[in-house]
Amino acid sequence: MDKTVQKQFKRVVVTGGAGFIGANYVHYALSAHPDWQIVVLDKLTYAGNLENLEAVLHRIEFIQGDIANPADARKALQGADAVLNFAAESHVDRSLLDARAFVRTNIEGTLVLLEAARQAGVRRFLQVSTDEVYGDLSGTDRHSLETDPFRPRSPYAASKAGAEHLVLAYGISHGLDVVITRGSNTYGPYQYPEKIIPLFITNALEDKPLPIYGDGSAVRDYMHALDHAAGIDLVLHRGAAGEAYNLGAREQVSGVQVAEAILAALGKPATLKKFVADRPGHDYRYSVDPSKAEALGWVRRYSFSRGLAETIEWYVQNPSWWQRVRAKKEHQSLMQTWYGQR
Repeated sequence: MDKTVQKQFKRVVVTGGAGFIGANYVHYALSAHPDWQIVVLDKLTYAGNLENLEAVLHRIEFIQGDIANPADARKALQGADAVLNFAAESHVDRSLLDARAFVRTNIEGTLVLLEAARQAGVRRFLQVSTDEVYGDLSGTDRHSLETDPFRPRSPYAASKAGAEHLVLAYGISHGLDVVITRGSNTYGPYQYPEKIIPLFITNALEDKPLPIYGDGSAVRDYMHALDHAAGIDLVLHRGAAGEAYNLGAREQVSGVQVAEAILAALGKPATLKKFVADRPGHDYRYSVDPSKAEALGWVRRYSFSRGLAETIEWYVQNPSWWQRVRAKKEHQSLMQTWYGQR
């Protein structure tokens, strides 16, 4: 049978579905596949927020649980056709402070899910990964290909690379139908304000400095969350078993450019830019070649300028969401620990 024939699903499990990219995918999937039964499994850590799903909670089944807990995984996967694993510790800065949670969730949690999927007879397992597994491309003009070797340079990236190896091993060893997406830096609504774009937006709205690492020249390929969701959904349905697919926006934007665009959009002064000490082992360029996903039919809707404008507007229109997050002691502690002495 042709491995790229479009697959059909009825009951789909989205782990980490109350987080940023996961929640955006849930909203996308409910629109694209209104007949789906969607089960969201989320531990509701600091980055998980049921408010992200408030408008659709009546249309999904929500289970609060940990992907690293076998009982929680078995419960969520019962009767599932497909699993999309968004659940992850995902912030590089946090992984530099304490890598243990990253190993537990990103590696051990993925292993638990894979075993539960195998036992439940799940028809497809999609692992949401990152372009950071490829490492730093600074000093070159090339774009990472799916066949490139892994060179992760942070505990976060290393944990995601390890998870990928487990996913592919389960495909080979146990015949589990697995696919992987490697997404570039993503932005949009519901993003926890420790990442650069929501941090800069919310700081600017409160007339606080925008902390820019080093000289601000590090570039990322910023992709809107709904474009990311569409790419993941296409790979779920049409990706070839055992294959990985890069998802990127084909845009290169530096940290300084992000800060300047946000300040200009909000009418804030350039004096809010604050250059801070670089983080250890900072990768200065990521860039993937998404041709393989594009060949499946993936088409992006958002330019960076349009996506950033809509994202800024979302944060402007939803102050109660991000103010509640920023008011939490955990968030304030991280900001002080990480940026206070920089």
